[in-house]
Amino acid sequence: MIEKPLTAKDRIILALDVDNLKEAEELVKELKDYVGYFKVGLPLIVNYGFEAFRLLEEHGAKCYYDCKFHDIPHTVQKACISLVKNNVNFFNVHIQGGSKMTSAVVRASRAAAKSMGIEPPTILGVTLLSSFGQKTLTTELCVDKNIEDFVLQLAKVAKETGLDGVVASAEEAKRIRKEIGEDFIILCPATRPTWSSVNDQVRVDTPRDAIMSGVDFMVVGRPITTADDPIVAANLIIDEIETALEDKKSVCHTW
Repeated sequence: MIEKPLTAKDRIILALDVDNLKEAEELVKELKDYVGYFKVGLPLIVNYGFEAFRLLEEHGAKCYYDCKFHDIPHTVQKACISLVKNNVNFFNVHIQGGSKMTSAVVRASRAAAKSMGIEPPTILGVTLLSSFGQKTLTTELCVDKNIEDFVLQLAKVAKETGLDGVVASAEEAKRIRKEIGEDFIILCPATRPTWSSVNDQVRVDTPRDAIMSGVDFMVVGRPITTADDPIVAANLIIDEIETALEDKKSVCHTW
């Protein structure tokens, strides 16, 4: 299982939401010393499959696979076993696939890792997509709970079924951290520093918001990848995280 991040850099997961492997490789070579992980998602996987994972391996970079599997338990279980066999040790599934699905994923992935003599993968549960707001949850999904209550309930299912943590916004992370504990991993999927635009996200947090709310990892994409100087942008975010970590430590010491 992946350890909790120790440095500000380790907390940043850079989204490789680009169209081809050449662009991805350029970002990896330029930024692997300034971020902890690179997020591989649908654009690269649909076009290039496991070549995207091999690219990261070749450059000594760490991968977070944002697969968001959501299907019947048997199908997702088989897919996750394949990930483990291909050395993908950090990925996610949708908690809304249900407890049978998430339990099956955990059991099968750990068994596959044990049979190979490797560390078990870190598997997170996706709670609610960051493009969803309360209106979508209520009017389209017909869920009467407010977003925070709904996400907390899903996080409890994740914990009970053996997932290592969840993907949730900083606002929701406060309650998750309080009710589920410090060992549970929380990843913030839509992190935007104050100097960047929110693009197509609805529930967005700054790096400082994320740290102060107890988030471990944060996904950052366009604020870095489309910046005039991506390294400068990454360093600005590292500085913001480090400042927030110091401020949080000071707050804790005053309690």
